[in-house]
Amino acid sequence: MNIVRIYELFPTEADCIAHLEKVRWHGKPICPYCKSDRSTQLPAENRHHCNACNTTFSVTVGTIFHQSHLDLQKWLLAVSLVLNAKKGLSARQLARDLEVNKNTGWRMGMQIRKAMGEQEQRELMTGVVEMDETYIGGDPRKGNSGSSGQGGGQKTNRGRGTKKTPVVGMLQRDGRVKTKVVKKTDLTARKLAARVREHVDVNNATLYTDQYQGYASIKRFMDHRVVNHAVEYVATDGTHINALEGFWALVKRGIVGQYHHVTVRHLSKYLDEFSYRFDHRETDMSQLFQATLARAVRAQ
Repeated sequence: MNIVRIYELFPTEADCIAHLEKVRWHGKPICPYCKSDRSTQLPAENRHHCNACNTTFSVTVGTIFHQSHLDLQKWLLAVSLVLNAKKGLSARQLARDLEVNKNTGWRMGMQIRKAMGEQEQRELMTGVVEMDETYIGGDPRKGNSGSSGQGGGQKTNRGRGTKKTPVVGMLQRDGRVKTKVVKKTDLTARKLAARVREHVDVNNATLYTDQYQGYASIKRFMDHRVVNHAVEYVATDGTHINALEGFWALVKRGIVGQYHHVTVRHLSKYLDEFSYRFDHRETDMSQLFQATLARAVRAQ
């Protein structure tokens, strides 16, 4: 679903509202306040009157579009642009594309990411599952020391000695990916094992990791194979975590190249965005657009 198709399918505000009502209510409006299905159409306002609680409502109440003064067509264009941006789309670029100010562009992007977030408990991962941790955050400018912003030319620590934000990820081979922003104190054997038990079907999966000692206890309760990156990237038995590392590379290229800087507060939302596009990488774009709208009208 590209922007040309959006203009063709939804040329007017009424067309946008009619489509969202179909996606959200399937022909039977439900009051978002009292959940009653007894309502009357108000023809001149694109709103409905609830005969149970005596309030009026529109299809956007309680959705990511609620309390927005923008035309819904611009919202649908924004959804299409974000879905098609493999490496992400900055707030400023979105604002330029839609001819809105940068603050509005930022809010629209964050609302769309809310719809992309995980909304329900997902089934456990099975088969080959890759697990790895990475560290996200901008490198200091030349001449700066670490992330303190002070000069001195000291060498910046890398890997697990960095001051960047740790993120743990798990990827089901040829399937979906799941990420979690954590603290460095969460990279312990006990907490990593607990995360595996929470998201992986340990009786029907094989976990692939690198040689980090935090994964050492996992072999006690499930099949666990290790690739030693100090020696090779693919072990002789075929063990590797290249798919997950490829996902990390995509995330980092997006954050550095598009967003430039992401705060820890909002990092999980950006990870949701990248994970959502990755999980639906084989989905037809028109179907993904409709599925995202369905999430958008449910997002609170």
